[in-house]
Amino acid sequence: MENLFQLLKGNPYPGRGILAGRSADGKKAVVAYFIMGRSENSRNRIFEYTEDGIRTRAFDESKMTDPSLIIYHPVRLLPNGLLVVTNGDQTDTIRDAIAEGHCYRHALNTRKFEPDGPNWTPRISGVMKPDGSYNLSILKSLDGSPDCCCRYFFEYDAPIPGVGHFIHTYQSDGDPLPSFQGEPRRVEIGALTQSHELAEPLWDSLNEDNKVSLYVRLIDLAGGGPDSYIINKHN
Repeated sequence: MENLFQLLKGNPYPGRGILAGRSADGKKAVVAYFIMGRSENSRNRIFEYTEDGIRTRAFDESKMTDPSLIIYHPVRLLPNGLLVVTNGDQTDTIRDAIAEGHCYRHALNTRKFEPDGPNWTPRISGVMKPDGSYNLSILKSLDGSPDCCCRYFFEYDAPIPGVGHFIHTYQSDGDPLPSFQGEPRRVEIGALTQSHELAEPLWDSLNEDNKVSLYVRLIDLAGGGPDSYIINKHN
């Protein structure tokens, strides 16, 4: 397994990232999501709680130049106990498909990477289930070509204590930005009792200039309830 914090410290721009896994003591399901930005418009954001999860919002509304692709609901909590986390409005696509009796794969087969050439930013998504099993996916262009969308789905039906899987949009900084390659990274997760124990070192591992917002949620698998934590660069 890789050390998540060292992995991030060595990458100035992973873009947006999703972590899903199980705490080392086996008691909690773990979900984390962060956003980074290079432009003023992308950096001008915060996370805030909603009744069913979180949303992104402009920190300074007067400086928002284009809300498309950056204002959305990253996390939706569904009535059936599922948690959906993504880096775009495909959160709602997945939520709506599940409400109609379909699965997240059905939903994502209707979507593709973001229309922001030449980067063609991948759409990354995760679904955490009430029993702590989870799915991750990435929709990305084929070697930077917008003519083909490659859809990859990774499903973990028996999470191992202390193990998480981490997927992010970009391999590293660049121009254009290179899309994430390979399977989700297998990373170590400690024995967590509160969400800030993961949120704070994770936040500290992100590039100071590029980090924007972070969300961490721990779910007590014995039914003790969730514990969420948000850190925004703009307070």
